[in-house]
Amino acid sequence: MRSDQFADRAAGWDEAGQRVRNVECIAREMRRRIRFHAGMNIMDFGSGTGLLLERIAPLVASITAVDTSPAMNEQLASKRDALDCALEILAIDLLATDLDRRFDGIISSMTIHHIADIPALFRRFHALLEEGGFIAIADLDTEDGSFHDDSTGVFHQGFDRQALKRVVSDAGFTRVDIATVSVVREARGDYPVFLLTAFS
Repeated sequence: MRSDQFADRAAGWDEAGQRVRNVECIAREMRRRIRFHAGMNIMDFGSGTGLLLERIAPLVASITAVDTSPAMNEQLASKRDALDCALEILAIDLLATDLDRRFDGIISSMTIHHIADIPALFRRFHALLEEGGFIAIADLDTEDGSFHDDSTGVFHQGFDRQALKRVVSDAGFTRVDIATVSVVREARGDYPVFLLTAFS
């Protein structure tokens, strides 16, 4: 079993102001682009401590949080009673686990660069959605590798937008759109963050 890469960071994860500001920008743009409603059941892929999902929770019926980090899941579980929707936490590898259910949408923030097989991931997303369901996926533009202090578990130094749009289209999605929603500003550089939306 692989070690928890976030074990030493989960407890203080929500204290990083730049991280919180980035998620606020992502969530605000998701709410602008996606018509969330009170009957929706959605997945947050790579949910971490719930920074994104707690901003979407008031708009939907339930969220299934998927993350492989026990430490992150523990932090999220501690927020359960404060969330404005039902919460299920699944500590699974989505690409290696059968999940016999469908979702109205899948959201994700700053996670897919940790996934080796991006085409397989988007095919999996498509298979897990109800007809007409959506994805709203935020991550980094292509960067020089300086974004992460520790590159353990990082498979992609951001993404080329046009190449990613082709992958998403090839997975069966339509109305693929991608645009800048935030810029993470660090001493070592500025890192644009995009939001990709598409529909099954």
